[in-house]
Amino acid sequence: MPSPRRNAEGRPLAACAPSSSGSPAHGGGGGRFEFQSLLSSRAPGADPTCARLRASESPVHRRGSFPLAGAGSSPALPSPLPEEDRMDLNPSFLGIALRSLLAIDLWLSKKLGVCAGESSSWGSVRPLMKLLEISGHGIPWLLGTLYCLSRSDSWAGREVLMNLLFSLLLDLLLVALIKGLVRRRRPAHNQMDMFFTLSVDKYSFPSGHATRAALVSRFILNHLVLAIPLRVLVVLWAFILGLSRVMLGRHNVTDVAFGFFLGYMQYSIVDYCWLSPHNAPVLFVLWNQP
Repeated sequence: MPSPRRNAEGRPLAACAPSSSGSPAHGGGGGRFEFQSLLSSRAPGADPTCARLRASESPVHRRGSFPLAGAGSSPALPSPLPEEDRMDLNPSFLGIALRSLLAIDLWLSKKLGVCAGESSSWGSVRPLMKLLEISGHGIPWLLGTLYCLSRSDSWAGREVLMNLLFSLLLDLLLVALIKGLVRRRRPAHNQMDMFFTLSVDKYSFPSGHATRAALVSRFILNHLVLAIPLRVLVVLWAFILGLSRVMLGRHNVTDVAFGFFLGYMQYSIVDYCWLSPHNAPVLFVLWNQP
């Protein structure tokens, strides 16, 4: 290792031995001396040993901010994050639209849930809403259809009631299938005090009451001769029943909207597969016994 250069008096040069006393013999002050030391380290022919010593004495280097000059070792690059921990900086337009729709749906459903509890703003109307809930339940409709079918004494009435029973069973099957596939939970502000529930009734999408209301109202309007006021009442019953599902906190708005659409389309399936004594004679013979 080369020894540091010395002046004529045998003392080390100022570049190699900086003094903190700030005496005039060493340049007239600590700040001026450090400036001259930096200049001497950058000058051509400066001693590399002194430069390495100054670098090692630097407080920045002691903190490990940068490696030692000339050490030849490069810092290890950080390992890339796993795929699930990375932030998606370029989401698709469809994903943004679906998230926005979901946020609006949850916000609007919570705002409309005015009868979700006794302490809600419209909590006094909750018993009336629950009676309306029973009017759209599947079990009263199934039992009522079976009773009317057993008491019917005409082929025309028996044919209409048979198809109504078929449409109600189809509605229960399709709603249970979709609920089991989607598995959307009911709103957080809902109280599980419904009239009668099955295993899939803990899920929310779609609303079975809304599908049944749309299906039954369209069925009645197409196969029963009713006066205009009664037809208006049927439509109002279906609409208020769907709205009550959101007010009670049972469903979100999209659950009811899709339920109306599904019930409307279910009647098209029933109308296409209409049961009659010609294509299903066995079913009608069972109800033709005295």
